[in-house]
Amino acid sequence: MNLFQNIQSYLLIIILLFFFVNCQNIPKPRYLQTSSLIGNRLYFFGGDFSTTDSSNFSAGNITNEVWYLDLSSSFNTATPPWNKDVGMPIGYFLGASCVSPIDHSVFLVGGMMFIQNTANINLGSWPVYVFNSNISLWTTPNIIGFNSSFKMRNGIQPVIDNYGKIYTFGGTNYTGNLSSFVLYNDMSILDTTSMTWSTLAISINGLLYYTATLLPNGIIVYIGGLISRSVILYELNSMYEIQTFNTKNYNWSTKVASGASIGSRTGHSAVLTQNGDIIIYGGLWNDTHTPATPYIAKLDTSSWMWSIPNVSQINSPQLSYHSAVLYGDYMIMAFGQILSMSSISYSVLSNSLYILDIKNYTWITLFNPNQSTSNQTPPSDNHLHNDLFIGIGIGAGIVLLGVFSVVGFLLYKRKKQNQYPKFIPTPGTTDRINMMK
Repeated sequence: MNLFQNIQSYLLIIILLFFFVNCQNIPKPRYLQTSSLIGNRLYFFGGDFSTTDSSNFSAGNITNEVWYLDLSSSFNTATPPWNKDVGMPIGYFLGASCVSPIDHSVFLVGGMMFIQNTANINLGSWPVYVFNSNISLWTTPNIIGFNSSFKMRNGIQPVIDNYGKIYTFGGTNYTGNLSSFVLYNDMSILDTTSMTWSTLAISINGLLYYTATLLPNGIIVYIGGLISRSVILYELNSMYEIQTFNTKNYNWSTKVASGASIGSRTGHSAVLTQNGDIIIYGGLWNDTHTPATPYIAKLDTSSWMWSIPNVSQINSPQLSYHSAVLYGDYMIMAFGQILSMSSISYSVLSNSLYILDIKNYTWITLFNPNQSTSNQTPPSDNHLHNDLFIGIGIGAGIVLLGVFSVVGFLLYKRKKQNQYPKFIPTPGTTDRINMMK
């Protein structure tokens, strides 16, 4: 085999190995997934890959994948260090998750599921799945006093308190295929220490596709979403009449907010800062994929005043049905629909990571867990496409490095061989050749 053939063979092996490893460690774009932060690991569960028929959940391409990011080390947001964990026993979307403060188990509550290796989506769901991240094990607990109407519940956002009680309000059994459905307005409570379920008496209008944030004083704050006016009638919820639930005495109340002009929305996210502010991000204004405005807003829960942080709206990613968590001073968002590129009939999905420094309200591209501030160029809506080119560039660099290494080795080997004169073996020359080797 000559030098050129050697180079071709080694180059092909390097390229195949690189692309095999690279493709295995990058999740596909998706939305309607759920996420949870467990220590330094940010987990993402399930989601929908489909880009069409967004109004028909039964036509979705549902995944059971579990991915996580290790936030204890630095990385570039264009090439996050993705890790894939053991998959769920079901494909899962339109549900929610919360982490137990007692044993750090993840509870997936409500949502819709797809039974793996079957042809159809089961639009109901076992009410709760539990994930032990230490041993990557999924279980379905036995629940005492479970309310069977909860099996078809989605469009919810549960929260869990310091005592291990999960509070889940409202939701719907809507399946997305224009069949009859119900909008719920009850509060369900699961005590995870005893696996006991209870449902409180109905007292207010139902909500769905909202955000729920538990304050340190035990108050749950419900923002945005759709509010029910009858069993099947709903409308966008006001951002200035905010429903709250007191987990100490189980009472509801309405907080009248004021301040900046904040548009109603669904499909948004919310995180709680250390000083008691709730930051909401993204979402839809209506069913036509119109982005909610402003795209980011902050609610002071001591004064109930809205304000709009000074963040570049031009280059901010327009996301809906994405994931968001707060890690130190970083608001980390991932996946979801890219609204600026989507329409009613077609959705452009993201598998990108966006990180907002909430101390300075600047987008960062270099994540450092030991630093809380950074002045980096904000990502654009084309971030999804830029990641591809960055990945290709990095891959090309690795391939070229491998090629140069192989070529250098082969040239060195050939040079070494050429240091000695060549002989045509004849009787009596064998020993001389062996001595020169």
